[in-house]
Amino acid sequence: MKKYNISIDGMHCASCGANVERSLKKVQGVKNVSVSVLMKRGTVEGEDSVKADQIKEAVSKTGYKVTSIN
Repeated sequence: MKKYNISIDGMHCASCGANVERSLKKVQGVKNVSVSVLMKRGTVEGEDSVKADQIKEAVSKTGYKVTSIN
């Protein structure tokens, strides 16, 4: 199981966070997602097959930008 901590730029309300969470949960292999709008951060847990590029793409599809991922 992998765990990614991500910083997300552009979120400003609860709806923004919900959209990002929904998009991340659609990534195949993702098991758990938590997004904090106030902290502008998120945590993604998933199978070893989940790649950082997939996470970045899922966030980009919602109109926001991943500024860091580790």
